[in-house]
Amino acid sequence: MTDHPTPHFHNDMGVPVIEVGSKQFMCTGARPPHDHPHIYIDMGDETEIVCSYCSTLYRHNASLAPTEANPPEAAYEYDAGETPGIEKVMGLPPLTSPPSA
Repeated sequence: MTDHPTPHFHNDMGVPVIEVGSKQFMCTGARPPHDHPHIYIDMGDETEIVCSYCSTLYRHNASLAPTEANPPEAAYEYDAGETPGIEKVMGLPPLTSPPSA
């Protein structure tokens, strides 16, 4: 397991384009409870992609860190102790890396 969860982004602001620092991320549409199913998006070799649920246009910006976005508020910020992804949905404890040998 990795120590870095997949970045999540949302578009509560309703902006037409969100620049992101990662080409692989999750789109939540909006923040809960108004979110759509959280979908994994992989831009591959492209620099832009549209979310199939909310039609947000995501544009890769290599000058941003993987978890950063422009506008900055589009980066999904987890509350202290909150875990991203399926662990949260299933009510499981956060995933951790296996112990070193």
